[in-house]
Amino acid sequence: MFRRAIIQGARQFTSASRVGIPRTSSVVFPSARQWQTASSYARLRRGYSTEQTTSTSQLENKNGSTTAASEPQAETDQQPSPKDADKPTKEIETLKKDLEERAKEAKDYKDKFKRAVADFRNLQDRMEREKKVARDFAIQKFAKDLVESVDNLDRALSAVPAESRTAENKDLMNLYNGLKMTEKILLNTLKRHGLEKVDPMGEEFDPNKHEAVFQVPMSDKEPGTVFNVQQIGFALNGRTIRAAKVGVVAVAAK
Repeated sequence: MFRRAIIQGARQFTSASRVGIPRTSSVVFPSARQWQTASSYARLRRGYSTEQTTSTSQLENKNGSTTAASEPQAETDQQPSPKDADKPTKEIETLKKDLEERAKEAKDYKDKFKRAVADFRNLQDRMEREKKVARDFAIQKFAKDLVESVDNLDRALSAVPAESRTAENKDLMNLYNGLKMTEKILLNTLKRHGLEKVDPMGEEFDPNKHEAVFQVPMSDKEPGTVFNVQQIGFALNGRTIRAAKVGVVAVAAK
């Protein structure tokens, strides 16, 4: 109201100046009552503004306190309970236990695999040895039968005396040479298949290869030495299929 009175007086003063009216004659100023009313209005307005500012500040402080109080509450709500905190630990322990069991199973499977591989390799080696033995000695029975044929050839050749092997006995020499060549070819053929003659003359007696038929003490020979061969022996791929029948030097009696 006071502001309105001031504005109204200012307008009247401006209008009077424009029309040439003396400024002191027609200017209407607010009365004392209007001044008093305007002053009261201004005080009320200032009090309302102060109260409104105070209320706003209190409201902001209250809201700030509420927000600050709610934040710890929110943080408290977000913190896991002890029961929930134990769950990850239990899950980790379960996973560790499961991992240990799987590692143990893997180790067992690895050991079983190694043993299986070793057994398989041993089986392969044994089968190879058996195959080799079967291949090497498949003709053992057949070779034993051929040994007698070789013996007969030796007997036939031994039956021809050395003094009869002359140019005068041409037919006998042809027969003898034919038998000798046949024996040589036969022995070479047998040798290609692993069958060889064993002539132990002058060797040390070996019970695995020789059969002692008799023993004679001799002063000029070492005891245990083969000095006579009655029948030659045969071996198939290093295995004796027939022992040689021999005479052995015996130890001289004291």
